[in-house]
Amino acid sequence: MKTKLASLLILLLAAALFASFSIIKNDTQKPFVVVLDAGHGGKDSGNIGNGFIEKDIVLDVTLQIGAILEKVPGIKVVYTRKTDVLIDLYRRGPIANEVDADIFVSIHCDAFTNQAYGVGTFVMGVDKSGKNLNTAKKENEVIFLEDNYQERYAGFDPNRPESLIGLTLMQEEYLDQSITLAGLIQSNIVTNLKRKDRSVRSAPFWVLHSSYMPSVLVELGFLTNNKEGPYVNSKKGRRELATQVANGILMYKQNIALGTSNAQNPVITQDEIDQAIKVSQEKIYEDIIFKVQLAAGSKKIATKAYNFKGLKNVSREKLGKLYRYFYGRTSNYTEIQLLKTFAQEKGYASAYVVAFRDGEKVKLSEVLAKGPK
Repeated sequence: MKTKLASLLILLLAAALFASFSIIKNDTQKPFVVVLDAGHGGKDSGNIGNGFIEKDIVLDVTLQIGAILEKVPGIKVVYTRKTDVLIDLYRRGPIANEVDADIFVSIHCDAFTNQAYGVGTFVMGVDKSGKNLNTAKKENEVIFLEDNYQERYAGFDPNRPESLIGLTLMQEEYLDQSITLAGLIQSNIVTNLKRKDRSVRSAPFWVLHSSYMPSVLVELGFLTNNKEGPYVNSKKGRRELATQVANGILMYKQNIALGTSNAQNPVITQDEIDQAIKVSQEKIYEDIIFKVQLAAGSKKIATKAYNFKGLKNVSREKLGKLYRYFYGRTSNYTEIQLLKTFAQEKGYASAYVVAFRDGEKVKLSEVLAKGPK
């Protein structure tokens, strides 16, 4: 048992891919600055699926997220808006830059013409498939409601895909951190609230492109869905969603603190380490090994990072005439979900989680249905 706890602690401190929700001591002068952006506002109502008003929902959720974070020592929360006003898109990212923010989180609700549903979290990037472009275009079209938008956006047209490509350049430096933050928020909502997982994806959002820090956009759910819309609009739904977004942010802060700690200046106490172990154990499937399957083929490829788009810890297994290539190895389901997100954002769009028991592949759905032992 002690060996297991020690191994878990090493994983917590070294990889920092999962952590507790406990409060971290901040030994630095500068607070951890979180900029929260409630989408839309004022004359821009956002979508009004099922008669629910996006701008009101996201403002309420954003303020609740901030209220949770403001209780944590060492965190400073800045809002792009706290009332029903329209803040121009070109101003939202720079607000975060001006306060030297550590992260930028923009909150929205989705809509579609059919009964699509689920939670999605986005990072800034080029959507080569085109599947995510409509979501970005809808959020970018608020530009047309702003005064003098032709001058402010220098000919940018949200409806022309070619004009979106240049927006990705400023966020490239923070892509990995943005993916980590997005993955933690997404995993918390999906796992703890049992919402449909629309995954972490990339798309060219204007609101994300000019911020000089890890930045994500969260779509809380589809107001146009007859079941999900009422939930997202409800007092209970707003509270639960706000809590899980806040928890994702706190876990990201924990990861940053653990990743920059050293023996002389520990950032967490023994009690906090014990709590981290306790929380993490609740998500450990002791008899199961999870891996992310990247690809399969007849060609034997060396499992070096340069052969797998920079991914390390890749393993190979031969089954019949085919070689299967896996990324990661863990008994923690939250961690493997994050590793899957990294793999997908590195270019393995079809990557998926597989489960093994005693070296034999087992059905993931059955493992999750039974839960951790």
